[in-house]
Amino acid sequence: MLPPACVPFTYISSEPNPVTQVTRRLRVPARLASLALAAVLIAPAPAAAQQADSTLLSVQRIYGSPDFRPEFFGPARWLHDGASYTTLEKAAAGKGQDLVRYDSGKGTREVLVPAARLVPQGDSVPLTVEDYSWSPDGEQLLVFTNSKPVWRQNNRGDYWLLDRASGRLRQLGGPDAKPSSLLFAKFSPDGGRIGYVREHNIYVEDLASGAITQLTRDGSRDIINGTFDWVYEEELNDRDGWRWSPDGKSVAYWQLNADSVRNFTLIDDTDSLYSYTIPIQYPKAGQDNSAARVGVVSAAGGETRWLNIPGDPRENYLARMDWAANSNELLLQRLNRLQNTDEVLLGDAATGQVKPVLVEHDSAWVDVVDQVTWLGGGKSFTWMSERDGWRHLYVVSRDGRSVRLITPGSYDVIDLTAVDDKGGYAYFIASPDNPAQRYLYRARLDGKGRAERLSPAAQSGTHLYDIAPDARYAIHTFHSFSQPPVTELVRLPTHAVVRTLVANERLRQRFAALKHGPVEWTRLDVDGQKLPAYIMKPADFDSTRKYPVLFFVYGGPATQTVLDGYGGSQELWFTMLTQKGYIVASVDNRGTPAPLGRAWRKAIYGRMGVLETQEQTDAAKLLSRRPYVDANRIGIWGWSNGGFMTLNCLFRSPDVYRMGIAVAPVTNWRFYDNIYTERYNGLPQDNAKGYEEGSPITYASGLKGDLLLVHGSGDDNVHFQNSETLINALVAANKQFQMMEYPNRNHGIFGGNTRQHLFGLLTKYLDDHLLTARTVMP
Repeated sequence: MLPPACVPFTYISSEPNPVTQVTRRLRVPARLASLALAAVLIAPAPAAAQQADSTLLSVQRIYGSPDFRPEFFGPARWLHDGASYTTLEKAAAGKGQDLVRYDSGKGTREVLVPAARLVPQGDSVPLTVEDYSWSPDGEQLLVFTNSKPVWRQNNRGDYWLLDRASGRLRQLGGPDAKPSSLLFAKFSPDGGRIGYVREHNIYVEDLASGAITQLTRDGSRDIINGTFDWVYEEELNDRDGWRWSPDGKSVAYWQLNADSVRNFTLIDDTDSLYSYTIPIQYPKAGQDNSAARVGVVSAAGGETRWLNIPGDPRENYLARMDWAANSNELLLQRLNRLQNTDEVLLGDAATGQVKPVLVEHDSAWVDVVDQVTWLGGGKSFTWMSERDGWRHLYVVSRDGRSVRLITPGSYDVIDLTAVDDKGGYAYFIASPDNPAQRYLYRARLDGKGRAERLSPAAQSGTHLYDIAPDARYAIHTFHSFSQPPVTELVRLPTHAVVRTLVANERLRQRFAALKHGPVEWTRLDVDGQKLPAYIMKPADFDSTRKYPVLFFVYGGPATQTVLDGYGGSQELWFTMLTQKGYIVASVDNRGTPAPLGRAWRKAIYGRMGVLETQEQTDAAKLLSRRPYVDANRIGIWGWSNGGFMTLNCLFRSPDVYRMGIAVAPVTNWRFYDNIYTERYNGLPQDNAKGYEEGSPITYASGLKGDLLLVHGSGDDNVHFQNSETLINALVAANKQFQMMEYPNRNHGIFGGNTRQHLFGLLTKYLDDHLLTARTVMP
């Protein structure tokens, strides 16, 4: 999926921000929320220089200093159904992190694992804990560290096991394991073994004896066991590809055969005397996929029994798989190639036979359901569907015969946060009245009564929750536009604050001290469509003056930009621009994943870039009529899908936009991966007109204004090929433009001083081509 580089953070985006690579649209496991929030807001490396005037911002201050570095909380893990939780804190003495336990109600603190116990033999420095998990009895700690990317996510690394009783710390994987080579290590249900993936095979390690059993032996670059290829990871959010059975006797796993997926070759010109190539198996739109299947193998080793799933595995996707509340059956979701049908299947682990339980179909596309929770000991499960025109929560019987709506109404359920089966409630995020905000609700699982809002009425903005298993407590993070996050422990359902966990007081004071202009939240009426928008006005705004306007656009189905949440470095950069005299605006067109109903989100099907471009342009024209807007100085910029939109707007409406900045843009959907592209645009073999109509290359000859094109040559997501092909079209049309290539940078264009340089470049280009441009367009 295509990450917007600088979307304001208000929930964990699906679509990963290229800085952090946090992924999945509108959905993320609740326990990860605090950790991911820290990642989104983290500041760059410290710099010695400090700006004298604390009310003003500069690129250096935003991207090269620690001035706006936030405090972090977590990662946290609930214990004993929520009676207590653990988290990481800076060691009381020396280096590293202590792992501490807090009683949820009383607040008593206990250091369970001091950093000094996480020092490997022969070393003097504790392990850097990137993630951790507890054994079922809480006596053993599994630590993930030294992580490295597989594709765009840091999924592989080293795993260390600490036995709390003996104090023994040892590394998993055996003597033959290479550094940073293990993935997705997990305790068995009885806590006596740990399974993991290494070099495309699955292993089980006995903790008492240290014996390692290899469960699969055919793993290779093409045969991928227990994890996924590039496109499954990126577009279906599939990474961890294996599951322990509830009784611990078996392992279910995906196997992908990628031998039909063609390589796209990146070239590295700078890291050695001679250039070298980097081949990546990347299926572009219309091209062949990996063949996926699911099998079950004994945890003691032996032959795999494969599920007998009908159909061509290269023309379908096995998007989800897990055990079906017992050790005998698996629940799977199978998407067809066009992704307009999601078939829910029950698979027999012993015989391999499968049977359909439920089918979701849409004339455009369907979304895979992440939050499937079993109820009543396996009698039914939760389900999300847009079958009535809104995304709602349902309870489905195990055989699929009963489908009960439990969140009726003209609003969307954005995320299922937790299910309290014993208490009879589902907890979910929604915002019926304002698509830019996020609040916690709960509804009865029996479908009776109305949904109840739990987030405080006085806190308008965005709320994130990590809810305890028994739903008595939650770790709650609240933030809003221009209000950095506060994290606290609350009781549910009253939402009473038990204690503040992270106040971010220093950050809040520094942010509040800045010169700010007014921010207008509105809905722009474009041909009867009420498009959500925000308009950041300059500091010392004077309605009798004329100001240039910079639109920030994304416009695609992966994320919104109009979000009432603290935006970290992006919001700071936009604030800096308003201090310089810009108006900064953003608009969500139809096709973005705003909680405004199915019809809103799916209006773009088959013509990506057409409707979106028209609505963005109409919104710009509408805003240009305001008396304080200089209609001759309107600019637009965006990243990834936002770069695609920037080019389309600039080329197709040259009399509206004076200039544009396109960063890492898609320029033709034929160049992008098949799972994402075909979901929204169909196959290029069937929809050649839709692909051509949406491509900015088709309209390159329309360029009249100023264009800055920026791309990383090592982009494995939106390939540099996109910009190179556009350059050829612009040259053929004799259109002048400016270009910046960042060698070997990926889609996020970061690393070292890169972000400071990039935003210095963008700022100077804006100042030269928009702020101080002539008041009459050429």
